[in-house]
Amino acid sequence: MHEGVRLMCPVCGAELSEEPARLYCAKKGHSFDRARQGYINLLTVQNKHSLNPGDTKEMLAARRRFLDSGSYEPICLAAADTIKSFSPSASPVLVDVGCGEGYYTAFFKKYCNASCIGIDISKDGARMACSRDKDILWLVATASHLPLCSGSADALCAMFSLFQPGEYARVLKKGGCAVEVTVGNEHLIELKSIIYDEVFEQHKQFTPSGELFEEVSCAEHKFSLTLDNGRLRDLLLMTPHFWRIKKENREQLEATRELTLTVHYKIRTLIRK
Repeated sequence: MHEGVRLMCPVCGAELSEEPARLYCAKKGHSFDRARQGYINLLTVQNKHSLNPGDTKEMLAARRRFLDSGSYEPICLAAADTIKSFSPSASPVLVDVGCGEGYYTAFFKKYCNASCIGIDISKDGARMACSRDKDILWLVATASHLPLCSGSADALCAMFSLFQPGEYARVLKKGGCAVEVTVGNEHLIELKSIIYDEVFEQHKQFTPSGELFEEVSCAEHKFSLTLDNGRLRDLLLMTPHFWRIKKENREQLEATRELTLTVHYKIRTLIRK
């Protein structure tokens, strides 16, 4: 097993042991094979609500191209600095929930000197993430049922993914940190003005953190980003806006050679009591 990482059987809840080609629980003999690419699928049927849950191959490929261009590097650095500042360990066990194709996870591993577990509900995402870093433990699972033993992680991050306070509190050690990155009210407002006929004012709020966390920091950030048409298309494809754009609005976007966007995001840090 990766150093310091304790995984839980998603079927019976027993701690998992590792062999080169699989994870298994000695308690009841449940076994989970390692895929040829290196990831392990721990998503049970009862937690799988569609045939292929999560982002599609096309969305993931667009996200990889966009993130590899460095467009969101300031967000990545800000999140990594926050994890490093609030982690209770200099070499933390870090869980990246909703890791997608692994861009942020791979960066956090090096920057934070972390033993990383990247978790995503998309099997295609985990498969693609394996090419980022073979030393990261890539798992297919859902954020609402994380396959980690209680109190086994020093830090957890949720990069633009749904925050699950009860489950995140369970897997974190006391004193561990949860770092959440979410969009601000003005995020990509210029792109939304092309996608939608009318853009409504938003008042985005963090998910209530519950009684098991103490909020220790909340920071808001903005920067401008100028994208050419290719990166604009990738940005659209990697977001839910792709499924909502009308034909005439898509044609307008395709005719846009360059667009300067507002990137607006917030970072919240919670400590497990």
